[in-house]
Amino acid sequence: MSAIKETHFSFPGQSNFYKGKVRDVYTIQENLLVMVVTDRISAFDVVLPEPIPFKGQVLNQIAAKFLQATKDIVPNWVLDVPDPNVTIGKICVPFKVEMVIRGYLAGHAWREYQAGKRSVCGVQLPEGLKESDKLPEPIITPTTKASVGHDEDISRNEIISRGIVSEIDYTKLENYTRALFQRGTEMVSKHGLILVDTKYEFGKSDEKIYLIDEIHTPDSSRYFYSDGYKELQEKNEPQRQLSKEFVRKWLIENGFQGKEDQAIPEMTKEFVKSVSDRYIELYEHITGDKFTKQENTNPLNRVENNIIEALKRLL
Repeated sequence: MSAIKETHFSFPGQSNFYKGKVRDVYTIQENLLVMVVTDRISAFDVVLPEPIPFKGQVLNQIAAKFLQATKDIVPNWVLDVPDPNVTIGKICVPFKVEMVIRGYLAGHAWREYQAGKRSVCGVQLPEGLKESDKLPEPIITPTTKASVGHDEDISRNEIISRGIVSEIDYTKLENYTRALFQRGTEMVSKHGLILVDTKYEFGKSDEKIYLIDEIHTPDSSRYFYSDGYKELQEKNEPQRQLSKEFVRKWLIENGFQGKEDQAIPEMTKEFVKSVSDRYIELYEHITGDKFTKQENTNPLNRVENNIIEALKRLL
């Protein structure tokens, strides 16, 4: 299967190009962003060597669905989705924090809790919790948005006292985060999923706050199946989940956690296909729609042509 590992386009009016861990972002005439969601996959802030077929399509189409479904809560950056792997939107100046919200004790928060910490990003957690327990109420555990290297946990007080975000704006970000999490929770519950935790990114344009980037995708969120959740917790057994956590666990089991002296384990064809299948499975569960695989014998040509046609409409 062909996959989009990287792009090297040159569009009319293009003024900048940025290659992220997963996305290739083109700036057009300083007012539009063309975001190509590639099939690259990252874990522990490291891009893994093999791309995952259809992963970019899954991420982009899930994000498009949820951005459309939440624009009554907060305006978002999207202007057009001209291709399964592409979103075009307005340029915003991003806030230098990611708003992470957690409804259950899992992933990074569980690892911190398991290590004995009872405060995550300045938020106190009760004693006696076990992995995957539902928290008394959702908690916001922001991280700094690092340009290079690892994002770092940070508290609300630190964000405001260091002037990273003003108190007025940060309060708005908290309110938007809680409302978005509630909407996402309600939407996926209809398809038998629990939204465990997720992150949102926001930016400003003309002094107005916008929701930017992706939301509620398996790269930015963790999901449990609601069916059987209670029984598994009572038996102290791992939850069935749909997220990128299974990739992280596979890496940990094979001796890799993103540290300098560690080698990335070999990603076999069978493993790559299993990851692709998991992403497609999540798409179908979260949206309730059948996933339609896009023709991918020459996906780069398709993507480039669709972007060019969209820019003709938008410019």
